[in-house]
Amino acid sequence: MQRIAVVPGSFDPVTLGHLDVIGRAAGLYDELHVVVVHNPDKTALLPIAQRVALIEQSVADAGIQGRIVVASWSMGLLVDYCTDVGASVLVKGIRSQVDVAYETPMAIVNRHLANVETVFLLPDPANAHVSSSLVRQVSALGGDVSPYVPHAVADYLQGARTA
Repeated sequence: MQRIAVVPGSFDPVTLGHLDVIGRAAGLYDELHVVVVHNPDKTALLPIAQRVALIEQSVADAGIQGRIVVASWSMGLLVDYCTDVGASVLVKGIRSQVDVAYETPMAIVNRHLANVETVFLLPDPANAHVSSSLVRQVSALGGDVSPYVPHAVADYLQGARTA
């Protein structure tokens, strides 16, 4: 039986912390779906198609091995996507106790709704402070985001600022 997992997120933009989680999860499962989900509570910087493209480029540039599918989902519950692709696991990166408190109720509901388990991965300490919102703020104020994001993202954000 194939072990299929989903790493969901807004990835607006994808960070080195995200890539760390994606890379480690890819080594744990036979197939990994990295799914850009629309979060109506957040104002997006990048269009979803651009986020998908940047994730694909970043995964390739990082040399992450495994069967990885990058997709987007905005047509209902994330567990519906999991059911559609045969995934039984959601993988979430957890940076702090705040993340645990936020993710735990969703994990319980996802298990109840569709028998989808949630696995929490702790970040590499070098990336534990990095979030997409921090990157967006630094970039908007003209700061250097290259220590926090893959090269493709840094180049894209730099180009967007100078355009």
